[in-house]
Amino acid sequence: MRSHVLETDEAAITYDVSGEGGRPLMMIGQPMDASGFVALREQFPDRTVITYDPRGLGRSTRSDARTDNTPETQAADVHAVIEAVGGPVDLFASSGGAVTALELVAAYPDDVVTLVAHEPPIIDVLPDAAAARRARDGFMNAYQAGGGGAGMAAFIQMSSWQGEYTDEYFALPLPDPAQFGMPAEDDGKRDDPLLGTASLAITDYYPRVQALAAAPTRIVIAVGEETGDAFTGRTAVHTARLLGQEATVFPSHHGGFLGGEFGYAGKPEEFGVKLREVLG
Repeated sequence: MRSHVLETDEAAITYDVSGEGGRPLMMIGQPMDASGFVALREQFPDRTVITYDPRGLGRSTRSDARTDNTPETQAADVHAVIEAVGGPVDLFASSGGAVTALELVAAYPDDVVTLVAHEPPIIDVLPDAAAARRARDGFMNAYQAGGGGAGMAAFIQMSSWQGEYTDEYFALPLPDPAQFGMPAEDDGKRDDPLLGTASLAITDYYPRVQALAAAPTRIVIAVGEETGDAFTGRTAVHTARLLGQEATVFPSHHGGFLGGEFGYAGKPEEFGVKLREVLG
């Protein structure tokens, strides 16, 4: 694997290139960096695979005096990486990375041949968008009040809830971090890119439907078979419908491509088989 640093607009983006063969396959996440794609990358030894760290995360730095992770800025960074490696590419994008990828296709329609956008967490496609935003704000408030353990426990409660956010959900007490094996002590930090305010622009993004329809890119919205009616399962289904399609079911859960090193292993081998099939 070869690592490179690319200077973009007030950022230094680190990206990796491994393997050789076929059309380049890029894998992106948010707030996940390149380290999350180790197991999935191994399923494509016959392809040139590109991974990267978003600006301000992992090995990538930023000097733009900002901390927010906007899809527009991240899409410009991904575009710069694709130009550097030589596109167009096939693109697998996970979670917030799938939101960035939708903006990438809208803004730079010649960059991507096939996009597989896996469970983009877009609130405003949901029929209960106002309640979903309230639920999101709930775990963010828990983080600001109690720190990382409290915030992550509340995030797990929010993201695993099945179905629309009802009065029953909002009547739940904040969960004890200990039930998820996390410390309750507050370390004083408030810089977590998932639990803080940095990624509000991701969940508040709305797809540019007309630009996506006009792009030559084949777009596939994917959903995990185990995700069910949890938040990102529902956002995937409704994003697909917004684009005039049905979500394509992939093995496992929201992190179905992950190996066991992250503590919540998916099924990366099965996931890779399905991704190869969808990419054709």
